[in-house]
Amino acid sequence: MHNFKKFGMIRRLQVSCLLLIAVTLAVIVGSIHDATACTRAVYFGKEGQTVTGRSMDWVEDMHTNLWMFPRGMKRDGGLGKGSLEWTSKYGSVVASVYEGASADGMNEKGFVANLLYLAESEYAAADDKRPGVCISAWAQYLIDNFATVKEAVAEVKKDVFRVVPVAAPNGAKGTVHLAISDPTGDSAIFEYVKGKLVIHHGKEYQVMTNSPTFDKQMAINEYWKAFDGAVMLPGTVRAADRFVRASYYINACQQSANAREAVAAVFSVMRSVSVPRGIHTKGAPNVSSTIWLTIADQKNRVYYYQDTNSPGALWVKLDKVDFKEGTGARKLTLVGTPDTIGDQTASFTKSEPFKFLAPAPK
Repeated sequence: MHNFKKFGMIRRLQVSCLLLIAVTLAVIVGSIHDATACTRAVYFGKEGQTVTGRSMDWVEDMHTNLWMFPRGMKRDGGLGKGSLEWTSKYGSVVASVYEGASADGMNEKGFVANLLYLAESEYAAADDKRPGVCISAWAQYLIDNFATVKEAVAEVKKDVFRVVPVAAPNGAKGTVHLAISDPTGDSAIFEYVKGKLVIHHGKEYQVMTNSPTFDKQMAINEYWKAFDGAVMLPGTVRAADRFVRASYYINACQQSANAREAVAAVFSVMRSVSVPRGIHTKGAPNVSSTIWLTIADQKNRVYYYQDTNSPGALWVKLDKVDFKEGTGARKLTLVGTPDTIGDQTASFTKSEPFKFLAPAPK
């Protein structure tokens, strides 16, 4: 009995120490930066059933609509003179924000790009003479031009263009980083730290959230791997905590070859790291409620979208879309229509493409 009590005391002491370490770590992470928003995770199902999910957290409605863009579109980085220019190689479906930026999307090859907030982003100096791409066009550039992460990384590594920040219409700073993935499960994270491009490339980079920078997020996650996620996981809405939870859940959930089960699993993971509606942090517009989710089934080329104010999800089957050159841009209006659910592949209508948000001329 004495030994049993002694063991119990030791066990309680161990748990208390672990909790103290966890709390201390949370305080440290919080002091690094309190600005957080959005989560992205890649699911590795069986038989190549790859699915990428993301949440969008923000302080206000971003007036999001879905767009179809064809091959052969003439594009530029949004700056006019001095912009990088390209012609789209692949057709795509994207989610716009403020009708001025591509925040998320998938092309006809199953290549996905997800734009998330990163307060620490620092881009090239204003006097940089390289062709520019506004952050509002950055994801679209990658979606338009690449079928695989490997080829995207090889091109971006050349560092021949500069990324230009653009403030949101509500005045929030335009500081973001970008994740890409493809049907093989390969991933890359692009960040600009102290003006320099940093790339993390590999299948192991399944998850991305926000502050601090990705290298620090990985270090924090390594600490939590020592714990049994079924017993204890960090539970706040901060980016580092969501990173840990998403990293655990995306691999602990059912890994299936069945598309329905895989998509349902990723939806459940993204909801588990979402921020409930009505939660906002004063002075930090990006510590906010989850306003929408997207799920990209990269094997079967189906793109799902759910407004958290909606009773259900909608989806678009990219294999059923005519993306040939000259078909024009098409739009699915979601603003003011929260009851839009189900298969919306045939519901897009022709529309002039939105213009990418750009910095105000000086």
